[in-house]
Amino acid sequence: MRNKKDQPASTKPVIDNDNFSQVMDEVESRHLPGTSMVYSFDGAAKTFQVSTPDVTCSLSFNGKTSSLLARPHVAVDLPEEELHKLAGPARISDDGLEISVFNGTEWKIAEIMIGLTIVQRANETAHRNGIGKLVPAASETTLLAEKRPDVTTLYRLKGNALPAATTIFRAVLNAKLGPDQEWHWAIIQARGEPPQKSPDPALLPFETQRQ
Repeated sequence: MRNKKDQPASTKPVIDNDNFSQVMDEVESRHLPGTSMVYSFDGAAKTFQVSTPDVTCSLSFNGKTSSLLARPHVAVDLPEEELHKLAGPARISDDGLEISVFNGTEWKIAEIMIGLTIVQRANETAHRNGIGKLVPAASETTLLAEKRPDVTTLYRLKGNALPAATTIFRAVLNAKLGPDQEWHWAIIQARGEPPQKSPDPALLPFETQRQ
């Protein structure tokens, strides 16, 4: 009787880079002739199966991945007639400009562009230190205070303003303003997502309309 230790050890073929092509050719040669792949879905259409007499492959689908296939929303310009429905107070502090915008539209506002105007005061020093000038009473010439041009700066403010809600938009200013500095602001442009249109009932299937 032969001991187990005297029996030759079973050798299994090792597949590596050197014989990989040869192994693939051997597998292909053993493939049954005249066979083709069969594609099928299960009853719930959640599993896709590919099969041949010697190979079976199954793929499962998860509904949570549907969001990856959805088309992303792209922000577009708000129509001019909707722009005036964005309103609210604004204030300037050490942190910059802060605007509380009430969204009176049905749009989801993602960005507003505002124009901030800094009012430049008249140069009163020139009148106090200037040289006197004699003007005849009959002359139509009128002395006006020197007026410097106002400075208007455009700012783009990002946010997420839902319809019928108030949202805070903030921006860092390019320059600091004094407590008595006069300034004005206005919303020039806005971008966001337009409201979703309801489907026309006439185009819906009959079963959907009846429900």
